[in-house]
Amino acid sequence: MIALSLILIIAGIITLYLGKLDIGRLPGDILLKRGNITFYFPIISCLILSIIISFILWFIRR
Repeated sequence: MIALSLILIIAGIITLYLGKLDIGRLPGDILLKRGNITFYFPIISCLILSIIISFILWFIRR
């Protein structure tokens, strides 16, 4: 539980800094703006992040 908490904290900090660099807004990410409502779903960013994490975990297990 402690390790998971640390991972989530680190992921949150990384997300803050990546947001300032405009990384995470790739073509294919869904952004809908209607009046005062904004919906953002980073589907392509999630897929790329999932591939990277899977590769890292695969490499660690070997």
